[in-house]
Amino acid sequence: MTRDAGPAERWSLGQRRLYLCTPLRPDFERFASACLDGGVDVVQLRDKDLDDEETVRVATLLRKVCADHGAPFLLNDRPDLAAAAGADGVHVGQDDEAPEVARALVGDEALVGLSTHSPSELDEAIGRGAPVDYVSAGPVVPTPTKPGRAGTGVGYVTFATSRADWPVWITGGVVPETVPALVAAGARHFVVVRWLTEADDPQARAHALRRAIDESIEAIESSGR
Repeated sequence: MTRDAGPAERWSLGQRRLYLCTPLRPDFERFASACLDGGVDVVQLRDKDLDDEETVRVATLLRKVCADHGAPFLLNDRPDLAAAAGADGVHVGQDDEAPEVARALVGDEALVGLSTHSPSELDEAIGRGAPVDYVSAGPVVPTPTKPGRAGTGVGYVTFATSRADWPVWITGGVVPETVPALVAAGARHFVVVRWLTEADDPQARAHALRRAIDESIEAIESSGR
């Protein structure tokens, strides 16, 4: 019997490399398009200050921008609003709805991602067979986007990428200069926030980061490591 492709396979999620997590901004459609043109291939809206109606409105527009670029669009935290906006998926944290609840709300065709910050959290998700399509691991270093959360260090990158069967997206301090060491530690998928949201030229910055990722992965894979 041929197994139906899951959402991660339909989106070729394992081959995607650069995941933008962004709040709402006045130029969000132009900004998202510039980042996607520069090499971003997954986008998440993460803005905890929006009310439900505005979240659905913005998410609906961002989904169209992403669809025009052939990229999946995910909403942070709220599977109910992700479903209402027709988002391609939802990303939940350890304090949000459980992945099982998120999956029931968004359906089997959508992507579900889960944040992990420690080996115990990753092992718990693996042990119960959480219905997710990918996990994030980090932040590797402390970041203002996660106030009060200590960095996991590069060791967690190696643990997560060697332990999980899902694609593992690395968060925290992802800039071109840090990419080679993260790739050497096992990373193949990267989440970026401030490197792009604070950029004067987000397309150029996205291109520079994507180039660093692609070149680092190509170098390490060609060396047989």
